[in-house]
Amino acid sequence: MAHADAKPAAGRAISLPALGVAGSKMASKMTGAYARVRRQFNMPIGYFEGIEEVLARIAGNTYRMDAARVLTLVALDQGEKPSVLSAILKYQLTEGNRQCINDAMDIHGGKGIIMGPNNYLANAYQALPISITVEGANIFTRSMIVFGQGVIRCHPWLLKEMQAASSDDDNAIRQFDRAFFGHIGHVVSNLVRSFLLGLTNGRLSSAPVNGPTAHYYRRLNHLSASFTLVSDFVLLTLGGTFKFKERLSGRLADVLSHLYMCSAMLKHYEDQGRHEEDLPLLRWGMRDSLYLIQERLVEVTRHLPVKLLGPVVRFIILPRGRQYAPPSDYLGKRVARILLSNNEARDRLIAGTFNSSTEDAAGLLNQAFIATLQAAPVERMMKNA
Repeated sequence: MAHADAKPAAGRAISLPALGVAGSKMASKMTGAYARVRRQFNMPIGYFEGIEEVLARIAGNTYRMDAARVLTLVALDQGEKPSVLSAILKYQLTEGNRQCINDAMDIHGGKGIIMGPNNYLANAYQALPISITVEGANIFTRSMIVFGQGVIRCHPWLLKEMQAASSDDDNAIRQFDRAFFGHIGHVVSNLVRSFLLGLTNGRLSSAPVNGPTAHYYRRLNHLSASFTLVSDFVLLTLGGTFKFKERLSGRLADVLSHLYMCSAMLKHYEDQGRHEEDLPLLRWGMRDSLYLIQERLVEVTRHLPVKLLGPVVRFIILPRGRQYAPPSDYLGKRVARILLSNNEARDRLIAGTFNSSTEDAAGLLNQAFIATLQAAPVERMMKNA
């Protein structure tokens, strides 16, 4: 039975995530090219700040999604059967694809809504509801599966407590006591760890690397400890009624998902060779995820059933207040410019996409994109003459 159950989990971790990343890479490639070629008020539309904001979101989401996809495939190659990770991937990458395709449609405007052979977005847009619905509807995947299964499988003591409580073995009481007191020690340890790391912005923890990404490892250590602590308080105060609190479960699922994707992005950056040109993409993805994690944890503390407990837990995990902010406008501009020029960071981001012939709309746009970049110096000279 375990072997049979593992097959759908492996399939969920491969097929739909691959489809989601493929759609997002296509959106990054084609939308960046379109925004550079298409002009409004004698300027490429990609240079307008409103368009830059959306381009940055497309590129940042694509980088994060691809990193999570690759890391999960590594686990599958090593023989793992990651049922929780497959649920995370299925939800996050299909939703991420929906965001990227919708953003691409917004930038393309009328070109995106007129059906015909020149519309390279239409089929991807029409297919979005399929990936959202099949292999477990996304609403239930987020609100019931990801954290509901993940907390039992990932917690070092919870499953042992449940097994001991339901066992008729003579040693069950001793096993439960061992797991229970281990759980208490785990809570106390995470309480102290979360508070101290929050007080020092993670500086008391170690990072496996040096350089511009080291502080992200430390911040991830802080939020991981905070997530574990908040999860324990949720289970402590709600007990068996937690399974009916799907909004809380959904928020904690978001935290667990983005903790995983942050780890994936850091590994992806290392595996690809620590290219400095990729840092804007990594920073955008990390800042966006860390901010979302922080906000979801705060939301959970506000909905704890014991009202006085919320502010206490919130002070423990964020003793200096909210420390994480979303990506800045300047960072968004740098990420958008990656899609608007021909560079190695863009090549790595869209790697694996099909290069169409110049006989179809996508191929013609790519050809126009290259020609526009080649003509840019001459255009500047003519304007300055």
